[in-house]
Amino acid sequence: MASLNKVMLIGNLTRDPALKYLPNQTAVCEFGLAVSRKFKSASGEMREDTAFVDCTVFGKGGEIFNQYMTKGKPVFIEGRLKFDSWEDKNGGGKRSKLAVVVEDFQFLGGRDSGGAGGGGGGEQGGYEGGAGGGGGGGGGGYERSAPPARPMGGNRPPASRPPAQQKPPEAPYGEEQQFNDDDIPF
Repeated sequence: MASLNKVMLIGNLTRDPALKYLPNQTAVCEFGLAVSRKFKSASGEMREDTAFVDCTVFGKGGEIFNQYMTKGKPVFIEGRLKFDSWEDKNGGGKRSKLAVVVEDFQFLGGRDSGGAGGGGGGEQGGYEGGAGGGGGGGGGGYERSAPPARPMGGNRPPASRPPAQQKPPEAPYGEEQQFNDDDIPF
């Protein structure tokens, strides 16, 4: 049976990102994201529901995210859900939570509101016993040369092609036929 684990969210950071490094020197950036939705209740009253999501970015993308983002700034993230479970140290039993592992992101807003353009992410690894490292990503246009034409990275500029060699236009009539200015109706 097919399955899909993909998350796309737009929201504001609830706290400043926290950057840490794994023993293999892979960067891990953790932050909280507030995502709101507005809707009309059954009574016709406008309401707002906010979800708070824990997110993690690995590798070069995490370093870039930590450098440019602060509490309250808007961001678009794309990633996957990850289920974490652990035993509570204080004897509270088994605990668990869902979090988002960010694979790509886009800063939103202008420079003054914190958006720097660009994206980041890429294949991330090393957190769950992987080979480590993973690929870094862009961010602020450092590793991506194309302007953001879509919400996410991966854009590439069109391949440059040499100009096509064109033949000079052929005369519509033979050389024997010449026109005078009086012959042209306009």
